[in-house]
Amino acid sequence: MSKPTSLTYKTTNWADYNAALKRRGSLTIWFDPEMNWDAEPSGKRGRSRTFSDAAIQTCLTMKVLFGMALRQTTGFVESLLRLTGLDW
Repeated sequence: MSKPTSLTYKTTNWADYNAALKRRGSLTIWFDPEMNWDAEPSGKRGRSRTFSDAAIQTCLTMKVLFGMALRQTTGFVESLLRLTGLDW
């Protein structure tokens, strides 16, 4: 049985190809400034929660998305918030 021939592609427009590679590495993260980062008081006994469910879900999503440990994710999110100028 003969080997199938592999397809070869010839890039002719290097400027578009280079721009496409740069866009592939782009990262955009939106933070809603209206999001409540602090937890609402529960009114129950015991220690009150610090962060809202939405804030925890945001951090855990980034943890899984980028494959980081929890402490790395904490530092990553803190740096993102500092870059955006949000005081959460």
